[in-house]
Amino acid sequence: MRYIGVNGVLTEAAKAVIHVSDHGFLYGMGLFETFRTYKGVPFLLDRHLHRLEEGCRMLGIPFQPDEEQLTKHIQHLMAANGLNEAYIRYTVSAGEEALGLPSGDYTRPNHILFAKPLPSINTQPGQSSALQLLRTPRNTPEGEVRLKSLHYMNNVLAKRELQQYAEAVRYKAEGIMLTANGFLAEGIVSNLFFVRNNTLYTPDLSTGILPGITREFILELADLRGIPWEQGLYHWYELKQADEIFMTNSIQEIRPVDLLLEPGEVASHLSVPMAQTESITALLLHDYRQKAGMK
Repeated sequence: MRYIGVNGVLTEAAKAVIHVSDHGFLYGMGLFETFRTYKGVPFLLDRHLHRLEEGCRMLGIPFQPDEEQLTKHIQHLMAANGLNEAYIRYTVSAGEEALGLPSGDYTRPNHILFAKPLPSINTQPGQSSALQLLRTPRNTPEGEVRLKSLHYMNNVLAKRELQQYAEAVRYKAEGIMLTANGFLAEGIVSNLFFVRNNTLYTPDLSTGILPGITREFILELADLRGIPWEQGLYHWYELKQADEIFMTNSIQEIRPVDLLLEPGEVASHLSVPMAQTESITALLLHDYRQKAGMK
């Protein structure tokens, strides 16, 4: 990554800095969005910016989304880094303020834009993967709803735990966290879906999960297909009884799961029928990529 966008300016990576008094650094006051491009165009950018705007409003960080201007900035950054397609991270940090907890709104936020190559996993859409049950619980949101904030310690601790399991490392598994009450929550970087008897299930937002952009989009695609779906409180054993399982995020799209791992237990294999074009997972993946302009 040769260049990073800092407050709208292409900046050499080694020179891309913010002040140590930025409250994003001191107190985690800031938000970010991650998304990818298709044919050089950011996908679902309007939705990401809307979520970012709502979160900034809650944190007292001024933010006025400009989709057209941001798209141009992203494309310039991609060109500077020699990228045709990219993994994009857009961060809005609260900005430099006096040491101490703020009593009012912020006035000088920092905008940081990263563009890097897509992970190699995206070269094989729909490739199946493993899911590792973690002991690290999903923490509760800081407010009424989970924001995609700079408070990421829970996810980092979960990632550290994941690396302790040899089978998880071997299969490059995603980790799945439960709530303190033992209900399925979400992955370290993804939302969870499973299918049972032709119905699609996903954990309810009341579990404290992130209201993912791709999660929302998948539910809309299910509606268009006439696929029944439910949000609720589910247990690990219900996941083991599923006909299909997949994880979603904006970078990996829909990631089918065919292997469940848990500490001290024998791995559970699923017969994920991705080869069958009529599986719900396959249908949703087809529709997703069609909407992204890849079909």
